[in-house]
Amino acid sequence: MGRRNQQLPPQQEAMTVEAEARFHVLAVDDSLIDRKLIERLLKTSSYQVTTVESGTKALELLGLREDQDTTPSVSLDQHEIEVNLVITDYCMPGMTGYDLLKKIKGSSSLKDIPVVIMSSENVPSRISRCLEGGAEEFFLKPVQLSDMKRLRLHLLKGKTNCKEEQQQQQQQEENNNISNGCSSNKNSNSNKRKAIDEELSPKRTRPRFSNDSLTVV
Repeated sequence: MGRRNQQLPPQQEAMTVEAEARFHVLAVDDSLIDRKLIERLLKTSSYQVTTVESGTKALELLGLREDQDTTPSVSLDQHEIEVNLVITDYCMPGMTGYDLLKKIKGSSSLKDIPVVIMSSENVPSRISRCLEGGAEEFFLKPVQLSDMKRLRLHLLKGKTNCKEEQQQQQQQEENNNISNGCSSNKNSNSNKRKAIDEELSPKRTRPRFSNDSLTVV
């Protein structure tokens, strides 16, 4: 008898599909036709997708104004949106895809979001510049469905980085709390020892010196 193809149990397969459906991709392109294409490809791959026509709009959606460098002015919770990956066209009027990449990677709160650049022009220096600037991938247009499958690895990586950062922050807070608690206990124990020593030690009269002589009074 031939070996059956190994398949995930229905419950586990459903959980995997559900996890992927929670991935939210922000697509940025000034071309309406390209936005519609990337939106259709992302939805076919079971991703949630939001499309905007400019880097400025993308920053607003992420809560980071164009004139800010590090901290979003509005939290993602207030936007009721969590972006797991940004895919942006390189050539756009005003803010290029590279400029958007630098803004995201320069933000302390957004730097862990994976960014993918796409362009219709195969310019090696441009590709190297974007990858060195922090882009995960550089896709050549027209984007294919096979490219969407390559996003999954970066989406999972982004999720892992966020979780690790949250765990590190939580661990740091716990360490600070423990350190403060130990310091408080040390001070408390020190005060108790001092009080006990003063009670047990015999009272001693300190020598007093008169102003007229050096003899002890």
